Amino acid sequence: MLAVGPNGAGKTNLLEAVHLATQGFSPRTRADAELVRFGTAGARVAVQGTRHGTPFEVELTIRPGEGKRAKLNGAALRTAEQLRAELPALVFTPDRLVVVKGSPAARRAYFDRALARLLPSRSSLPVEYAAAVGQRNAALRRVAARLSDSEALAPWTAQVAELGAALVTAREEAIAILAPAFAVKAAALGLPEGRLDYTGKVPTVEALEARLQRDIDRGITGLGPHLDDVGIRSGDRDLRSYGSQGEQRLAVLSLVLAEADCLAERRGGGPLLLLDDVLSELDRTRREALVQLLPANGQTLMTSTAADALAVEPGQLLVVSHGRVRVG
Repeated sequence: MLAVGPNGAGKTNLLEAVHLATQGFSPRTRADAELVRFGTAGARVAVQGTRHGTPFEVELTIRPGEGKRAKLNGAALRTAEQLRAELPALVFTPDRLVVVKGSPAARRAYFDRALARLLPSRSSLPVEYAAAVGQRNAALRRVAARLSDSEALAPWTAQVAELGAALVTAREEAIAILAPAFAVKAAALGLPEGRLDYTGKVPTVEALEARLQRDIDRGITGLGPHLDDVGIRSGDRDLRSYGSQGEQRLAVLSLVLAEADCLAERRGGGPLLLLDDVLSELDRTRREALVQLLPANGQTLMTSTAADALAVEPGQLLVVSHGRVRVG
């Protein structure tokens, strides 16, 4: 499915609305107030479709100050983010280049989200580990302020070590699942020898206690997977430092396509792919390659300024103009 229209017509807003309805949050901002039109009391998005042949209907409403409310097939969900487990979707937007060119924190966040989708039984690990580190950091600051003694750190140190080891193992497994597919997609798009490198730092109790005074002085836990990074490479080149913007763009697109394939294989059906302005910086050969790489058993919504940017006829053409959509 291809949505076309001039710049500013509302194509990205359409894609954002679909993402919001299927994932419970915007790919652009986490400030819900930014999703509500000026001068209005709230916003609503509704989507109907089928998943594995079963119809579904989603309704999500936003009222500033009240948070988001979501319904799936008429049943209210505890949180809007629960939609992610029911309706998998992956998104590419131009600002996702931060996954490659940004800080290690951006890469950790990206791969931890992939971990949650690929290994749903361990999806809570990143949040649980971050909470344990936060509690240990607070305890470190209390010790530094002489409001507590170092013995109070022991339970949090043990929890950070246990959850940290589990998180490193889960990340290694998730990246091992993604890496072969990433290499294939990257090569097909003209980025040779695509590799994902991760060596996690397991925070054992012994290692944490060995640096205890430094952690107390700084008020932070200075060892563990919250400080790790994932290398995204082409051959021996780290694309963060030695990749062009075009190569970084191809790497992010390859990651999205790789995860789509992995999810399709593990779940029996591909996720919804939302690809915003993905064609504008691809030459004809890469556009043709992209079409061949799209999952056969999933749905893809792309945006473009021109209908002829796609190498084939789309299954459906949507024309976006002044915030309205019609079938072309």
